[in-house]
Amino acid sequence: MEIVDSLKELGLTDGEAKVYVALTELGSSTVGPIVSKSRVAYSNVYEILNRLIEKGLVSFIIKEKTKYFQAGSPDNIKEYLNKKQEEIEENKKKLNKLLPGLEKLKDIPPQQEAEVFVGIKGLRMAYEKLLAGLKKNDKHLFFYVHEEEYSEEADNFYFSIGDLMKKLDIRGVCNEYGRKSEFNKKAKYLKIHYAGFPIPGNWEVNRDMLLIVSWKKPIIGILIKSQSIVDDFKEYFESAWKAAKA
Repeated sequence: MEIVDSLKELGLTDGEAKVYVALTELGSSTVGPIVSKSRVAYSNVYEILNRLIEKGLVSFIIKEKTKYFQAGSPDNIKEYLNKKQEEIEENKKKLNKLLPGLEKLKDIPPQQEAEVFVGIKGLRMAYEKLLAGLKKNDKHLFFYVHEEEYSEEADNFYFSIGDLMKKLDIRGVCNEYGRKSEFNKKAKYLKIHYAGFPIPGNWEVNRDMLLIVSWKKPIIGILIKSQSIVDDFKEYFESAWKAAKA
């Protein structure tokens, strides 16, 4: 319908335009005839009518406990458009005030920082920070070099933080000796490929965080916040993941 399309171009929704045109043709009317003539769903008509009332395009009266709705004068559409224009101008003024602050934000470099954690307790703190705020199925990637000299201590540690990790989507690349890791065998939520080539060490990443772990004594964890480093790591990890074997 041409009038409906024109009203939609002026900012009304499809349902609002159809109901307004139907009411204009019906005059004062209850809901039933409005639904029939406008062909909008009965479940939606009251919400549409209320929006049109708020816009000043429809009014109602109550006769014998029944609501009768009536379309306002076509001049009310002009008033509605004037109000919209005023809102647009007001929003433009607000935006102009915001723009200098938004421009300054563009010049702020991404935050980068690093922390060092020592010992098993310190390492747990590092993992808690690395994994904090992650939701179910968030991605977590790692390289892990399993060695006999620290295999039992490392396995016991990772079992102790399994509650922090099992909800995540975790993929890792390990050295071949990692197949002997009890944690790798039993943590079914891990997806692991084993590499017959050198891998960089014990590195774990998610979001913009990277944790580097040394299991040699004293145990050290270095937690780095840097999106650029993480992005480089992810690129290398995907290449290693494809080259390694399940």
